[in-house]
Amino acid sequence: MSFITKLKSALGNSKSTETITTSDTIEAIINDIEHEPFAISDENVLYAGLNELGGYFFFQTVIVGMFKVKTKKGGQLTMAGENFELILESDSIEFESDSTDIKGRSITKIDFQIEGEDVAKITKSQIGELVLSCKSHEISFAIAEGNEEDEEE
Repeated sequence: MSFITKLKSALGNSKSTETITTSDTIEAIINDIEHEPFAISDENVLYAGLNELGGYFFFQTVIVGMFKVKTKKGGQLTMAGENFELILESDSIEFESDSTDIKGRSITKIDFQIEGEDVAKITKSQIGELVLSCKSHEISFAIAEGNEEDEEE
């Protein structure tokens, strides 16, 4: 959980009465958060990591940027690699984005269930594209260049 806590603290208190006005960009999001991004879209940055709880595996994601959603129907994350495609269902069917102090920027935490045998496939080097489908949104993410050390926090 420290991964999520660190991200929230880097984004500031969402209950603040003062809103910072800025032109938000992918570079600004990456510079504001100390973790390496897992994937990037045109208007959003996806931070992710694997977690195991009681023998069950989860791919935890935090999407920071223009993506804003409130749903009671869950979502899907499709991972496409060279020789595979995984479709992960969200762990919870209800989730919503939280606003941040920065105008136009939201943070959305979604955990996805993953089977134990598929865990080894989730590395930046094996995934070519991620597609998040939720409500009427479909966001395509390209894998971010950089270190794989922070992936499994």
